[in-house]
Amino acid sequence: MKPSPLLPLLCLATLGFAGPAFAADTPAPGPAPAEVVLFNHDQVEQTFARGFPFNINTEFKVQAGHRQPGGPYAVEVHTRDTDIFYILEGTATFVTGGTAVDAKEVRPNEVTAKTISGGTERHLEKGDVIIIPRGIPHQFIKVDGQFEYFVVKVTK
Repeated sequence: MKPSPLLPLLCLATLGFAGPAFAADTPAPGPAPAEVVLFNHDQVEQTFARGFPFNINTEFKVQAGHRQPGGPYAVEVHTRDTDIFYILEGTATFVTGGTAVDAKEVRPNEVTAKTISGGTERHLEKGDVIIIPRGIPHQFIKVDGQFEYFVVKVTK
């Protein structure tokens, strides 16, 4: 039996990456889980199709990420959240760090921009895990084909 690709992210979230709050752009969280949480393959498929979070609670948020071929996408800077991506399918060129040019706060603790100056270009592919600490600009600049990933957002 193939293990769920969600397992590594849930392990990361429970090993101390989880914080006491959530991003301001998410619905109100429920209580932290008191038992093991499992999303079966049907739930995972449905969540990717809808593009909604799997789980939002007081300690972490798990969501399905999906990007269409193309780019560049908007720069994101989360002032409270650390993003942990686990790449499930596809390849993409991703820039992290540097400075978000003409950055604008679009919601509390969420900033966007069109470009990054001075960032580091990275190639992401199936099986990769990347951790983007809060406050670091990041941007998909090119997505090759179907690109799917899990995101665990943790808040300090």
